[in-house]
Amino acid sequence: MNIGIIGSGELGTCLASKLVALGHNISIANSRGPASIQEFAEGIGAKAVTVEDAMKNQVIIVSIPQKNIPDLPKNLFNKLPREVVVIDTGNYYPMLRDGVLPTLERSGIDSLWVQEELRFPIVKAFNAIYASSLNDLGKPAGDQERIAIPVSGDDPTAKEIVSKLIQDLGFDAFDVGDISQSWKHQTGSPMYCRDLSREELQKRSDAMGTDWSAMRDVITTRRRDDEILMKVAYLKGLRDSK
Repeated sequence: MNIGIIGSGELGTCLASKLVALGHNISIANSRGPASIQEFAEGIGAKAVTVEDAMKNQVIIVSIPQKNIPDLPKNLFNKLPREVVVIDTGNYYPMLRDGVLPTLERSGIDSLWVQEELRFPIVKAFNAIYASSLNDLGKPAGDQERIAIPVSGDDPTAKEIVSKLIQDLGFDAFDVGDISQSWKHQTGSPMYCRDLSREELQKRSDAMGTDWSAMRDVITTRRRDDEILMKVAYLKGLRDSK
């Protein structure tokens, strides 16, 4: 399969490496241009391209900070064929990285906002797993220690394609529902980056219910607490490296 990745951070590069190893044709782009990732791409057997050229694929993975979504070239997705699958791996960190995005805050659902910004149907996936877990924890189908990756989106066919990629990478796919339910695996949720089995994700999904308004304060508060802990850990790391 021809897959374009926009973003060369930790998750984007991990996905690129893993997907090349599975035999996919990978094009990777970032905001700094192909030259900045040429060495990495050549090293794994991928191709460094412009953002516009990354769009010329069957699957497109958008793996950039939420604050940078509005900075993507205007009309980038306008003429994209509807059969193309677009995956959003992003997470919203208003305190730690992104700043407050007022239009996102209206609904509070990260990927619903991304879908509205891109004006193209998306599938939310790979946001709720650390790159280290994606790199190290893949297991064969049926393994008792195999963990699951949550997926949400409005297009069942697109979700099937994404779920197959997840399974090939060594994980179970857990269908959370449509994009309006994607809050269940965004930052602050009990599904987020916990390395859980599909059965445990089902339990946690059921416990949250389907009413975002009833869970919004709980998840937003937990995200804020997590951001504080992450900032403390980051600052400690800086001090320790001196």
